[in-house]
Amino acid sequence: MLRLNNIILTQFKNYTAETFDFKQRVVGICGLNGKGKTNLLDSIYYLCFTKSYFSKTDAQNVQFAADGFRVEGLFAENNTQLHKVVCIYRTAGKKELYIDDSAYEKFSHHIGRFPCVMVAPDDVEMISGVSEGRRKFIDTIMSQIDPAYLQQLIIYNKILQQRNSLLKRFAEQGNEDWNLLDVLDMQLVQPGIEIFEKRKAFTTTLIPFVKTFYHQIADNDESISLNYESSLHENSFESILKRCRERDVFLQRTSAGIHKDDLVAELNERPFKNIASQGQRKSLLFALKLAEFELLKRNKGFAPLLLLDDVFEKLDDIRMKNLLQWVCVNNECQVFITDTHLDRLTSSLNIFGKEVQIIQL
Repeated sequence: MLRLNNIILTQFKNYTAETFDFKQRVVGICGLNGKGKTNLLDSIYYLCFTKSYFSKTDAQNVQFAADGFRVEGLFAENNTQLHKVVCIYRTAGKKELYIDDSAYEKFSHHIGRFPCVMVAPDDVEMISGVSEGRRKFIDTIMSQIDPAYLQQLIIYNKILQQRNSLLKRFAEQGNEDWNLLDVLDMQLVQPGIEIFEKRKAFTTTLIPFVKTFYHQIADNDESISLNYESSLHENSFESILKRCRERDVFLQRTSAGIHKDDLVAELNERPFKNIASQGQRKSLLFALKLAEFELLKRNKGFAPLLLLDDVFEKLDDIRMKNLLQWVCVNNECQVFITDTHLDRLTSSLNIFGKEVQIIQL
């Protein structure tokens, strides 16, 4: 059983110096837009992932005119083992991460230590947008479950960046170093194949959960299917890189590989994102997130933290009831839910009795 007992924010986004104590399993956070509801959820996410869910750079999390930020949280495992996590960012670019006052050698070692699932309003773009969001979704789950996967992903992305830089240099200097490109291709293939094989195995487990949750949330029997698409299904990674080399040189970037993989959904055998209604897209989004939650729970042996940002605005009453029933009643997880309307938040959570805490900002 995982709980976050409190969090202390210093110069993090709109918080100059604030402490929040979380006394119950179900925490409702209420306030008008701009009061910091989403920022509070993001600070919890930051403690779990050492990065923001919303901001691309750490500098964007620093309060205006401040010289850095500090986030500290006290996690409880099985109600007995307490762990203090502290992350400090300085505007000079230096970042520090500590657990129980001991510094991490690598931030990646922290990922998965305190698993967490976030659901935010703009996440629906994962359904209707480009493949990057769906890859990130898969990578986020797998990185928390499998540290070896995360390390291979870090290696792959580093070599991919080097390869793309070399391709750009070819165009800028008019000097093509094929031997160096061959070396980078060889270095890219090994982690690429490992990532592909792990994704292929993982998605065979993920997809049945998504389909089950979709039918529960949507409360219908629509025919929905999902498939993991990758160019490596049909060809070796080596042959793909060779075949695309001329195009890569022209485009000045690596145009094929596991960084182009996708999770493709169909509804009644037609492309989901082309024909699905807003309600169907929201149902699929929450099905994906609940599948993420369930897989983390099964692999970790306890439920992850669940962060729900403005979900009342995105789901109708039936879908909202189904969601709350599953996360708050069927699972012993700690859940944080934000809303702008106090009455709506209170009435929705009242069914959980004394396990509810309401924080008003």
